[in-house]
Amino acid sequence: MKQDNILVLDLGSHDNTRIARLIRDLGVYSEIKPHDITKEEIATLNVKGIIINGGENNVIDGKEIDVNEEIYSLGIPVYAVGHQLAKVSNKASWAKTDEAIKEELKVFVFDECHADKNWNMKNFVNDQVDIIRKQVGDKKVLLALSGGVDSSVVAALLIKAIGKQLTCVHVNHGLMRKGESEDVIEVFQNQLNANLVYVDATDRFLGKLEDINEPEQKRKIIGAEFIRVFEEEARKLDGIEFLAQGTIYPDIIE
Repeated sequence: MKQDNILVLDLGSHDNTRIARLIRDLGVYSEIKPHDITKEEIATLNVKGIIINGGENNVIDGKEIDVNEEIYSLGIPVYAVGHQLAKVSNKASWAKTDEAIKEELKVFVFDECHADKNWNMKNFVNDQVDIIRKQVGDKKVLLALSGGVDSSVVAALLIKAIGKQLTCVHVNHGLMRKGESEDVIEVFQNQLNANLVYVDATDRFLGKLEDINEPEQKRKIIGAEFIRVFEEEARKLDGIEFLAQGTIYPDIIE
């Protein structure tokens, strides 16, 4: 089922993630997009409404940013908050409490946009599986699987979508949580039957960190060495067309 989507366009507000979360709480999918999203990009997202969310960070290089004017000709309801825009006469501001904001959102989402309450995790997963299959086709995907939540969720989703077309590389750098590498092998190789490449690079990493005391220097060494190990393993694989990465939503927005 293609889920209805209420877009939150980032125009310098700190409330973007909060607004998107509250819309999802209403049972409607919401996604944050940059202010300069095009009408062609919007056309692929099943958008029922657009919230232009302005704030104090709406100046870049000394120039006030705005949305593309073409979004006003799409026939999609637009609600502007916290920023005066050329084509929108209202200048609303969010209430202070989540419950009060939800009441505002209900009017826009359901009465003006006529969105359906069809967002839930099952529908979301099914939609993402379909998107992955269409994008990847019969090609192969490579993923760095750390064992953390971000990469593990992406790995599980990719396995569901494309199975053996995915290769996961797990690098044990000797600084893992106790039993973490063993858990990765148990879950992804033994339970989910994934293509898993396990690399024990403990001695290599600890050797690089020997006599290094400054935390930031350690972080840079670990990051650089991880890239080298991952690249070495990637070169051993044939036919990889896609690189997958798991990260948290705020990082994607950044």
